[in-house]
Amino acid sequence: MIEVCETVPGHIRAIAPYPPGKPIAELAREMGLAPESIVKLASNENPLGPSPRALEAVRECLPELARYPDGAGFELRAALAKKYGVGMDQIVLGNGSNDVLELAARAFLAPGTSAVFSRHAFAVYPLAVQAVGARAIEVPAKDFGTDPVAMLEAIEEDTRVIFLANPNNPTGTLLMPEALLAFVEAVPRRVLVVLDEAYYEYLEPGLAPPSVTWLSRFPNLMITRTFSKAYGLAGLRVGFALAHPEVADMLNRVRQPFNVSTVAQVAAMAALGDAAHLERSIAVNRAGLAAITGGLARLGLEWIPSFGNFLCFRVGNAMGIYQRLLKRGVIVRPVANYGLAEYLRVSVGLPEENERFLTALAGALEEEGKETA
Repeated sequence: MIEVCETVPGHIRAIAPYPPGKPIAELAREMGLAPESIVKLASNENPLGPSPRALEAVRECLPELARYPDGAGFELRAALAKKYGVGMDQIVLGNGSNDVLELAARAFLAPGTSAVFSRHAFAVYPLAVQAVGARAIEVPAKDFGTDPVAMLEAIEEDTRVIFLANPNNPTGTLLMPEALLAFVEAVPRRVLVVLDEAYYEYLEPGLAPPSVTWLSRFPNLMITRTFSKAYGLAGLRVGFALAHPEVADMLNRVRQPFNVSTVAQVAAMAALGDAAHLERSIAVNRAGLAAITGGLARLGLEWIPSFGNFLCFRVGNAMGIYQRLLKRGVIVRPVANYGLAEYLRVSVGLPEENERFLTALAGALEEEGKETA
């Protein structure tokens, strides 16, 4: 290691960078495939893409790109405040919801403090905790999901933040509204509960907790949402937090100026106004999950029931099957780094993409069976 890097704090040098999903262009280069022949079902993206209204809003704002964005995100925060029935001072915008998760860590954690999260939870949580020199407390999962009793028992005197994804990524599990409310009620008020609801829009009405209404009762609750999933704006990176005004103020103190671009802001506002596109996205996802689980059942494979726009399924030799799928031009996501070495995660695509995945998976399993026979 070069001398200058040896001066970097040990907790930074120990970080293993987040592994993103393999891009289509990279696989095309590696395998000599035509990019248009590749199906990417690795990053939980909306297969319908953005709302047409969002695309039109982006085109209209292009002449203004020489100007800095509105650093306060006034119009987008006003639209969000109206939608969720909260004050504008309760909203913090982020460069994706990852950004606001990291803002929470920067504002509320430091060396000598700790944060609690579940095993098999989103990989950004331990990264954000380690980056600020705090201590991570990983709690064993229950049925691949959050165990609220164990999470509460894991809280220590120095605990300042709890990260909880609902639905959880990558397992897709869900803590039901009654259990979630009981959990939030039981957390000490000195601990910030970061409720990561990146996949909230995919929940059916009876399963969607009224979490925003809880903000007035629990000043230590912070909710994060994103436009990257159901709204189809992953490439623009825009998310937000809803919180008590004083919590939001703390996040804004460490937030970078102009952290959400003009293009992202106008696209997000337009997407908010296109309820029909959101409904189509949810319907496509519901049908796609049914098609994929049906196909996995025909192949005799196990999966973790999912409430998101993805599914974790068990194949045993996960990395071997992953490589065989890549050769067939299908990208899914290995999840060994989440403690799920025998599983792969597949995102829901368009009907023809889901069928292509299932056909490729059947071929990969057959090929492996012949080689190991």
